[in-house]
This record gives sequence, C-alpha cells and structure tokens, in this order.
Amino acid sequence: MTAARLELRDISKQYPAVLANDSVSLTVAPGEIHAVLGENGAGKSTLMKIIYGAVRPDAGTVVFDGQPVKVRSPSEARALGIAMVFQHFSLFETLSVAENVMLGLPAGQSLADISRRIRDKAMEYGQEIDPERPVHTLSVGERQRVEIVRALLVEPRLLILDEPTSVLMPQAVDRLFVTLRKLADTGCSILYISHKLDEIRSLCHRCTVLRAGRVTGVVDPAVESNASLSRLMIGSDLPALPAREDRRGELALELRALTLARADQHGVSLQALSLTVRSGEIVGIAGVSGNGQQEMLAALSGEDPRAQPASVRLFGEPIGALGPARRRRLGLHFVPEERLGRGAVPSMSLLQNMLLTRADRHTVGRGGWLRLDRVARLAAGVVERFRVKTPGVQAAARSLSGGNLQKFIVGREIDAKPRVLVIAQPTWGVDVGASAQIRAELLALRDAGCALLLVSEELDELFELSDRLHVIAGGRLSPSIATGEATVGLIGEWMSGLWPAEPESGSRHAA
Repeated sequence: MTAARLELRDISKQYPAVLANDSVSLTVAPGEIHAVLGENGAGKSTLMKIIYGAVRPDAGTVVFDGQPVKVRSPSEARALGIAMVFQHFSLFETLSVAENVMLGLPAGQSLADISRRIRDKAMEYGQEIDPERPVHTLSVGERQRVEIVRALLVEPRLLILDEPTSVLMPQAVDRLFVTLRKLADTGCSILYISHKLDEIRSLCHRCTVLRAGRVTGVVDPAVESNASLSRLMIGSDLPALPAREDRRGELALELRALTLARADQHGVSLQALSLTVRSGEIVGIAGVSGNGQQEMLAALSGEDPRAQPASVRLFGEPIGALGPARRRRLGLHFVPEERLGRGAVPSMSLLQNMLLTRADRHTVGRGGWLRLDRVARLAAGVVERFRVKTPGVQAAARSLSGGNLQKFIVGREIDAKPRVLVIAQPTWGVDVGASAQIRAELLALRDAGCALLLVSEELDELFELSDRLHVIAGGRLSPSIATGEATVGLIGEWMSGLWPAEPESGSRHAA
C-alpha cells in the first residue's frame, strides 16, 4: 500500500488561555484534496501552522511520506515539499511581486527568470499578474493570487490553502479549482481550509471537522449537505435570516459624478461615479477585485480627501474634503477590507483598537484623559455580543484568528450605532455560523434605519443582503438594479463593463 502523504497522530497545542488542538489525528493520501472545516477559533490555523513548521506542537507526531518528522521552521517544511498560503498575507508591501516571490524560492535564480515563471504560472489560472508591480498597489484579491502562484512555484508535494477563495470572484474560483484538480492528479496532496460549504462539497475528497480543538467527524463531503456539515461544525442548525422589509427613508449617502485621477500608476481612475443610499436600505457593489473598489472606498471614508466637496454628500451636506474623524462624528462609519493594518493595529490590544473609531465624549474625558474603564466595557460588550473567541480585551489583535478579528472589527462599528455604514467584505474568512450572525446584524441595522453600502466579492452575500445592486468595472459604476430583478448571469456580464447606458425600467434605479 502507498504510504500516506501526511499523517498527524494525536497533535495537541496549548496556549495560555486556550487549548487550540486537543489530540487531533488526520490522514491525507497522495493526490487527495482534504478539507479541514471548523468554526473560527476551532484550531484549524494552528494545526496548519504546525504542519508548516510555524508553530511547534506540545504533543503528538507528524509523519510525512511514511517518515516521522519534526518540522522546526517553514524553510524545513518547504525543503520537504510543503507549501502554504496563509489567510493573512505574508507579503512585503514595499517590494515588487517578483521580489516577494524570490524570497521564498531557493537562491540562484535571477529576478528576470522568476518574473517569467510568475507570468507562466499565472497564465495557467487565466489571470494576469504583473511581476513588476509593487505589492502596496495590489488589491486584496490580487494579493491572494500572488500568494497562490508563489506557493505553486515550489512544485509542492503538499499544498496548504487557508481560505484561498475568500476574495476571488466565481469565475476565478472555477479556474482555481481546475488548477487544483490538475495538481492533485499529479500526486500533490492539498489541505483545503474554507468556510464555503458548497466549495468543499464540490472540490474535496474527504473532510475533517474540528470543534473546540477536537475532531468531531471525518466525512465524504460529496454525500453531505450544507446543513449536516454545519451541524458537525457548530453543533446546531444555522439561524434563518429575518424577512426583508422595505423601510427606506431619507437620502443618506450620495455620490455625485465622483471623478478622481488615480493616485499612482497602478491605481484606477474613478469616472463620474453616481449612486444614492437611503436610510433603511442596503446597496451592494459587485465587481472583480482591482476595478476601483479601493479608490471609491478611500474617497468615501475620507482616507483620500481629494474629492470635490460636493461630490460626496452625507444627508445633503458636502463632505468630500473632510477627514475620517469628522465623517465619523457626522455618523458615517467604515469597515475596510483589510483587517490587519487598516481595520486593526496588530500589536495593539482589542481595548486599544476600540479607541481607533470610538474616541468620543463617552471614552475621552476632560483634558483628553482616556476613560479606560468605559473603553473596556465597550470592548467587552462587542466581544460578548459577537461571540469573539479571545482571552480578553487585553489580547493583541494579531493573536485572534482571522474570523474572530473580523467579528470584532464589524461589531465595533455596528455597536457605534452608525447612521451610515460603508462596509467592505464583511464576512471574509468568517465561518458559516459567524457569517450568518454578521449578516443578521447588518439586516437589523438596516431595519433600524441605518443606510448601508456593501462592497463584496461574494455574489451570494450581495444577493442575500442587498436591496439594490451596482457593478463597478474599470473605475465606472453601472446603473442601479433591484436585487429581485438581477441574476448572477446579468451581474457577471456587467462585471466586464457591458451594461446599458440607461436603466431599462424605472424600477432599476428605485433610488
């Protein structure tokens, strides 16, 4: 019999406040695509980091190609033929794509050779990656592609993918799956972490389910339903989302022919963007990553203050030249797509991160003294309400799993009771239970009269939450269309910039 490519025997890892892995055993055959499924904080990422040598287990044995191994570092893992794409990207922003890739490859290759290999590998995906582009100019989706291509260039025997499709559009996901199946056919084993149950059921041969650090089942996902996988993962059925009610009120947020030249040579120029969002409605923005979403979000949040004042309006007042703090005081809150570095400062505690957007009269007293007891209560309230798994509010943001940090950041802004919320990728890397909770909270916020602008690359999410949809492509914005009139095919067509110059019916604008 052929030896297993990877075998984990009774792996355990204890952190000061949590038992991340509790006697976990797992076997992956050569050429097998094996899913690891579990809630945020269930121990998936810790287990993958143990395999990759980034974390050392307290107990248990790792067997690779039939031989017990002690993987003490990622470089030793790569020497064995193990590659990993992390959920949080490990790219140096000031370096180019090719320079970042070079850091993870054996010495002796020229930058020109590496650039050529990147282009060749990217072509297998049917995607474009410019090896010369600085990483800081890339969107989240483009960075994800770079990480995947970098991992594939080492010709791995075992490839670990942590939420690889979280920021990819459906067409890109389909191309990725074709590549992964071809890779598995060559004998490469794949460990696939995802919260997208449909993906796991269509792609993976087997699935190991974790709950609270322990294995709750090993199943064939093809014969399971989303409901049965959810029950294994969270121990109960998912709650149903509340029924949609039309309670639209006053005009809250408006873009009036917003036009901005790109800030650098790799950016996207915004061309006369116009949209409206009313109190009590959710307007969704669909689009392939890198088509102007970042630039539009920066103009809305105040990060980019170059807009003409009247081109961005909040309850009729021109705010295009105001900074983020003044916009928050007027009721506009913002959740960026990047958790670490923009949504939260990695080295700061949750309590300190709470102050990033909640420094107001309730948390700052006379003379500028911080009321830390009040800040702590606010942070603890968000942790409890959104079921954030953390040792406490003094824990550093970077110590949380990606999904738990996302719940905290989204919860921080929802808890502020915004009048307008601009939110990007709200459930990126979040498990199905937490995703359902966040979506329900957004709908409740809408029903309470908040105006929400939702930017997402998850079409299912946009169709589930939005009252109306726009598509952004090439820095232009499509007409508005009621979600009930839209189809996935139509939105996919509009993503290439092919939309009518004028809406076909009065119901399409419905502004």
